[in-house]
Amino acid sequence: MNFHTRKWVKPEDLNPNGTLFGGTLLAWIDEEAALYTVVQLENKHIVTKFISEINFIDAPQQGDIIEIGMEAIHFGKSSITLRCEVRNKITRKEILTIDKIVMVNLGADGLPKPHGKTKIEFVKDRLN
Repeated sequence: MNFHTRKWVKPEDLNPNGTLFGGTLLAWIDEEAALYTVVQLENKHIVTKFISEINFIDAPQQGDIIEIGMEAIHFGKSSITLRCEVRNKITRKEILTIDKIVMVNLGADGLPKPHGKTKIEFVKDRLN
């Protein structure tokens, strides 16, 4: 699991209970999944197709620093399936898990397009 993104829970991110609003966290996750996919598939034209059950485990408080982790678990013909975990950066306590996020690669016509990828690639390896 790679944890690339960190977020600081600020007052404007809170719900009436004083904890992180779930919708804000899901928007952060969707953005991270998109960025991860764009880097892996080398195409900025992607969409979120499916998000499986979301397991909220703990509620971050104002001032907490959280980190969002993504891991590719399957490469389809025109899709990539990711797993997500969100945790507290300081305590490492798990906050949320999502078993499957399916992102689809699109062509210029806006339709699914085969990406030809079969495994994780790192930018540093593409440059060599």
